[in-house]
Amino acid sequence: MNKIYPDAATALAGVVQDGQTIAVGGFGLCGIPEALIAALRDSGVTGLTAISNNAGVDGFGLGQLLETRQIKKMIASYVGENKEFARQYLAGELELEFTPQGTLAEKLRAGGAGIPAFFTKTGVGTIVADGKEIREFDGEQYVMERSLVADVALVKAWKADKAGNLVFRKTARNFNPNAAMAGKITIVEVEQLVEIGEIDPDAVHLASIFVHRIVVNATPEKRIEQRTVRAANQE
Repeated sequence: MNKIYPDAATALAGVVQDGQTIAVGGFGLCGIPEALIAALRDSGVTGLTAISNNAGVDGFGLGQLLETRQIKKMIASYVGENKEFARQYLAGELELEFTPQGTLAEKLRAGGAGIPAFFTKTGVGTIVADGKEIREFDGEQYVMERSLVADVALVKAWKADKAGNLVFRKTARNFNPNAAMAGKITIVEVEQLVEIGEIDPDAVHLASIFVHRIVVNATPEKRIEQRTVRAANQE
């Protein structure tokens, strides 16, 4: 089975549709599948529910899809870097399901593992627990969280072999493995593509069984959200 596609638009063709739930890897702008996100924008699909730690920044990452109003709902843990995200939410134009960061990661991992729900102490006694089942274990209260499964997952990895075994690079791993596991169809953007067998099995971070399509973006832009430098003459 050939998993390799010539470009991001082709990789999305026949997969993305209006009204889908899309899981997107990345943390801020670190490890985002930027070519796949741009192709998703250009596809024109609308009414999306996007699962992501945050929504990029204004004009880049998932922020592009907010500007074009292709996202109707965000399931996220952080909104602080995106003014348009905040504006749409405060104006009642965007649905938002705030989820604690660790809980969001576990909801994706559990979805990929076939676990429908789990209990956690995070959020007990706050609005996060509103409307959810609370159960006591060993004298402590826990809130039940439903897992997340996405119609499509868009993921960034550093390297893949042609079977789809993935290697992530340092902090760019972040939410990507969990998002990949949670997708019914997972499309991966990589910087390097190698032959099967060239990646040591012990070096594989995510097995090929979770990967359905691969596209190479050898020279991603890799923007930095905030750059702080000191003057050249400052010690």
